[in-house]
Amino acid sequence: MDMNTFFNDLQNKISKAVENSPAKDIEKNVKSMMTQGFSKLDLVTREEFDIQTQVMAKTRAKLEALETRLAALEAKAAPAQPAAVAPEPKVEIAKGEVL
Repeated sequence: MDMNTFFNDLQNKISKAVENSPAKDIEKNVKSMMTQGFSKLDLVTREEFDIQTQVMAKTRAKLEALETRLAALEAKAAPAQPAAVAPEPKVEIAKGEVL
């Protein structure tokens, strides 16, 4: 008997023994309890996290491009703006007063 066959047979016998033992039921119960516990927590999968990371990176790049564009437009428009405009005077109205 060659070694690969021996190890494959041993692995199959161990797998069958575990399937027929209470250990398999315990494993199922533990997985079920953990799944239930994790569902109560506010967790995301790694895939969801990676997708959101990519979305945020694209959003950040767009934001930086828009900030650069806005700064260029503001710099271009700055000389065309008139000198300082005087603010409008504030009018205070006393309680019960009608305009």
